[in-house]
Amino acid sequence: MRQRPMARPVRRIVGPLALVASAALVLAACTSGGGKVDSGSKASGSEGKNAGPPAIVVEPADANAKVSVGRKVTIRARGGSLSSVEVSSPGPGVLSGTWSKGKSVWTSTTPLAPGATYTVTANGKASGGSALNKTASFSTEAAKSTFVGEYYPDKGTKVGVAMPVSITFNKPISDKAAVERKLKVTASPAVEGAWSWMKDRNGKDRIDYRPQKYWKSGTAVTLRMDLAGVDAGGGVYGTQQRVVNFTIGDAVTSTVDVNRKTMTVARNGRTLRTLKVSSGKKGFETWNGTMVVLSKVPTIRMNSRTVGIFGAEAYNLGSVKWDIQLTPSGTYVHAAPWNAGKFGVVNGSHGCIGMSTGDAKWFFGQVNLGDPVTVVDSVDTVAVNNGYGDWNVDWATWKKGSALG
Repeated sequence: MRQRPMARPVRRIVGPLALVASAALVLAACTSGGGKVDSGSKASGSEGKNAGPPAIVVEPADANAKVSVGRKVTIRARGGSLSSVEVSSPGPGVLSGTWSKGKSVWTSTTPLAPGATYTVTANGKASGGSALNKTASFSTEAAKSTFVGEYYPDKGTKVGVAMPVSITFNKPISDKAAVERKLKVTASPAVEGAWSWMKDRNGKDRIDYRPQKYWKSGTAVTLRMDLAGVDAGGGVYGTQQRVVNFTIGDAVTSTVDVNRKTMTVARNGRTLRTLKVSSGKKGFETWNGTMVVLSKVPTIRMNSRTVGIFGAEAYNLGSVKWDIQLTPSGTYVHAAPWNAGKFGVVNGSHGCIGMSTGDAKWFFGQVNLGDPVTVVDSVDTVAVNNGYGDWNVDWATWKKGSALG
């Protein structure tokens, strides 16, 4: 039976990243040979800027106030010259800049991003030969419009070999390339993988990452989201700075043969059991292709009205046992004792995969979130955005879904 889409197992809508330093930052300058520490305080006029012992001076340098994105960053070597300057934020990246004659002043040319924290690292040399160096930080004013991504899987979880990394955004993403550049997935052992954009079932922009083939059991995966200050287009800026680690469990794979009316379950390549099942009848056929386990619920109510089935085919069943959700559109594997005479004989459900209560309980104990369930010899392949239908897209087509070409 196809039921009302259920919420994914764990919601992780992450709020804006706090970008204000927890304590007043000391914008210290170090000089070799006993040079004084520069406090980072502002001096008035060019005379004030050039007064005092040799030091590197950073503007803006007020760590207690948010900086306007209209300001430029100026790095000045007082009583000397600069050799290197880097001003960067994890999301927006590194600022470009220009040098004055003699390299005594560096001025930014890239606009600052809102809601970001920048780190300044500068090195140089005093006219007397002593080294100058400085590290400082400042934060910019928050953007008027921001976006965040709801991501899966959750940090610290263990998931099945078919689980993609999936991020659904709460605002439209016009500049998909800018956002995708700041998303990174690494794995140990390494795999070939790619991002692909799509519209989620709710119409929101979504991007998934999957390997070319299923993950290997035991793989350690890390998602990095460096979205703080990233412009998604139209002045909508990211706020997230996250590192999400998860691991891949055993390879539990299940294949439903609609013609034979069986489900074969294997773990790490070894067949555990072949179960008798009954899938969708004519007009209500179970989706063909690979679906991924989204949730596990011991008991639910199934009401056909929630999926638009009325009249003679309507049903309203309470306490349906051992429910494994495969799609938000309502495809489940579950116990169906009312169809006891049909298992292995005839397909008689409204789209779900039914089996005996004993077999359903056993299956419930074998599978976990992210495990693949593949249906063969049915009709209408499950859509890529109906849960995680990612595996029904060939690899060449999948890679074309990247905004980075």
